[in-house]
Amino acid sequence: MAPTHSNWRAFARAAKSPHKFAPSPCNSSVSGTFGVAGSRWAGLPTASFCEARTVHANRLTHLQALEAESIEILREVAASFERPVMMYSIGKDSSVLLHLARKAFFPSKIPFPLLHVDTTFKFKEMIAFRDQTAKDYGFELIVHTNQDGVRDGINPFDHGSSRYTDIMKTQALRQALNAGKYDAAIGGARRDEEKSRAKERIFSHRNANHAWDPKNQRPELWRTFNTRLNPRESMRVFPISNWTELDVWTYIYSEQIPITPLYFARPRPVVERSGTLIMVDDERLPLAPGETPREEVVRFRTLGCYPLTGAIRSDAADLPSIIMEMQASRTSEREGRLIDSDSVGSMEKKKQEGYF
Repeated sequence: MAPTHSNWRAFARAAKSPHKFAPSPCNSSVSGTFGVAGSRWAGLPTASFCEARTVHANRLTHLQALEAESIEILREVAASFERPVMMYSIGKDSSVLLHLARKAFFPSKIPFPLLHVDTTFKFKEMIAFRDQTAKDYGFELIVHTNQDGVRDGINPFDHGSSRYTDIMKTQALRQALNAGKYDAAIGGARRDEEKSRAKERIFSHRNANHAWDPKNQRPELWRTFNTRLNPRESMRVFPISNWTELDVWTYIYSEQIPITPLYFARPRPVVERSGTLIMVDDERLPLAPGETPREEVVRFRTLGCYPLTGAIRSDAADLPSIIMEMQASRTSEREGRLIDSDSVGSMEKKKQEGYF
């Protein structure tokens, strides 16, 4: 008999062992597309990227330890909160988080719904990937859009990125969490992304208005988390907070996790504005006089609303190439997110207002 939500607490400590339900291309026993000489995966130095699994029979590798920690956190959320929800932004971190949640509660279904805040300006490929993923895995997907913003015609071109983000992302998220009466929202934010996220706890307390107080955070000693809440308060939980961008990509490769094609380099129509390459995803992007989209081979390190997300010039068309590119990179992935540079401390201010 599969365990139910009420008895997940009994399984919370089981995350200390490896959790696998699929073969890994980092395993020498794998056959097929992965690990075949001459395939697009050939040439990847697996000893340094995926870690030799024969170091110690009873010792977890770096990725296995991260996986175990994340799974333990997900089970703790299921055991400690009445109405948890998991954010699904369709990016690589959300894809990893979804994969971890499926592992954490396998063979049962994920015991909480997934929530996507649709700003109406996501890349078309992201929305198609979201719908296909929900169909393939059969999880409960809730899509919320701030209808007040839609009615008022709020967009990043006429109203600016700051106001647009506040109305279509922050206010929309608060609306969705209030409507569902969720007491815990799980997200894929990581410490290495941005400085305000670097100082945030894994279990991050929010007051009745969903606001974060960075000067009044709860201590997290070793693996002890304070999950207690007063009425109307909530928690934001970040199971992959301790992962790096390279960890995420290595895990995606190791676990064969599907991701949106926007992460892979290919010819795309772009315009360059203030040194940032903006993809022309649909006809809503206004062009300046004399501005003409040109086709360049680009990909995205981070994904958000297409008018506010910069592409990078890259030839990395597969996972091994992306991993090698990440090893050589010395810049943050969120440098391509224009909303992070609205003002000094922009992300921290947004989080204090209820943003993820």
